[in-house]
Amino acid sequence: MSEIDQVTSAPGTAAVCTVPDAERHVLTAVEGSIGSIRLNRPRALNALTSEMVADIDGALHAWASESLTAVVISSTNPKAFCAGGDIRAVQENTLAGDHAASARFFSTEYALNLYLARYQTPLVALINGICMGGGLGVSVHGAFRVVTETAALAMPETTIGFFPDIGASYFLSRLPGGLGAYIGLTGYRLDAADALYTGLATHFVPSMDIDSVPGFLAASPRAPIDECLRRLAPHTLPADSYLAAHRPGIDRCFSAPTVAEITRRLRAESSTWARQTLEVLETKSPQSLEVTSALLAWGRQHDLGRCLEAELDVALEMTRTADFVEGVRAALVDKDRTPRWSRTQFSGFDAFGKSQWVDVS
Repeated sequence: MSEIDQVTSAPGTAAVCTVPDAERHVLTAVEGSIGSIRLNRPRALNALTSEMVADIDGALHAWASESLTAVVISSTNPKAFCAGGDIRAVQENTLAGDHAASARFFSTEYALNLYLARYQTPLVALINGICMGGGLGVSVHGAFRVVTETAALAMPETTIGFFPDIGASYFLSRLPGGLGAYIGLTGYRLDAADALYTGLATHFVPSMDIDSVPGFLAASPRAPIDECLRRLAPHTLPADSYLAAHRPGIDRCFSAPTVAEITRRLRAESSTWARQTLEVLETKSPQSLEVTSALLAWGRQHDLGRCLEAELDVALEMTRTADFVEGVRAALVDKDRTPRWSRTQFSGFDAFGKSQWVDVS
């Protein structure tokens, strides 16, 4: 049994919480036949902590044997569904030499991602506002991902010296053409139209109606969830997708097997889109780009469980590197947006999917 499966098989406890709602970072309730999980850390845009992951896991395990028709995951903050994992805390662990704390965070977060994907009750994520990194981890693995016109989805980890994780090596690698590589390497921010175009979102509901979804589902317990969500959709959907408009170029360039070949093809395009994309890639950690490209190629051949195992291995290695510490410093600590990247330490995967690293200390 893998480390992720071991964590998954150890359900959280559903103890009665006496902390006031305003101080709780995850609010849970059952209303009729609908379970509700609301992320409630607004000042941090719901960035996930280990405690929040445990609370979500505990609620899901507690409800697993109940006759619920759906579990809705949403946010109390209209500006953000979830900005990701608390990656600044992980960087602090690295600087303090407390790698065990980071290992606990990633293993429990990835275990939750796997449990969400295997959960028997339909999951409905209401993505209003920012949804990045770990926010996709608690939404994309469920059957229904509802976006509003304010939704902004991204996997921006190459900007901070990390890589798209939480199962991204599985779900991005299965997007058609070069879309997965484009999203993972550039950190492109998808709007509602893009999310629907790629299939990362399944339904659109206006932000003014998003809070009514749980009650609407509860009022129609026998109706298919898809049918209920389509009833709430307006006749006019979001504007055209940027990804759709640039799909030919994305496929030509980002279907290439290596970062070097992607770069070569972009230079050969001689278009404004290609030039702008090259400029974006030049700001990313070269190590992150190599890791992301290799993981997406590897993940295309494996199931979600194996992908998460590989990502855990990479995460524990990568958070020890200079690029990760520097990337988080530049983006989240000093916020000067001028990272100084180091020489790439990643050298690929062995035959068993174990990442290989060069010691440059």
